[in-house]
Amino acid sequence: MREYTYAFGAVSPHDGALDTLVLPVVTAEAMSIFLAEVARRHPEEFIVMVLDGAGWHRANSLIVPENMRLEALPPYSPQLNPVEHLWDEIREKWFANEVFDSLEAVEDRLVEALVALERNQDWVSSITGFDWIINCPLTAT
Repeated sequence: MREYTYAFGAVSPHDGALDTLVLPVVTAEAMSIFLAEVARRHPEEFIVMVLDGAGWHRANSLIVPENMRLEALPPYSPQLNPVEHLWDEIREKWFANEVFDSLEAVEDRLVEALVALERNQDWVSSITGFDWIINCPLTAT
């Protein structure tokens, strides 16, 4: 029997701010919980969140907070999604060549990785700050 746990993440490549949440499922309801949490953490900001085409990112039942707009990446373009590079970093630095005794041990390591990244905005920005993102204006014109 396989067991799963899921990390949700949103990153601001401009300043390296990272918001994450570990949840037991990937559904529109779980994604709505994550979006609400990100909005709660940044109440004075308007957030444009760029997402891939995962079903739970586009579900009709998704609840998008008022201070947020979702934008979809083109299909089959994971390399354009900055958070994908953080998942690669986590796999390489925290999960390489290791076997865990339980899902709880995996979750503990995952949370350790996420906390380390959330606390090091310079590191996160260096991983996710692609030129095409950094050179985008931060304010609406």
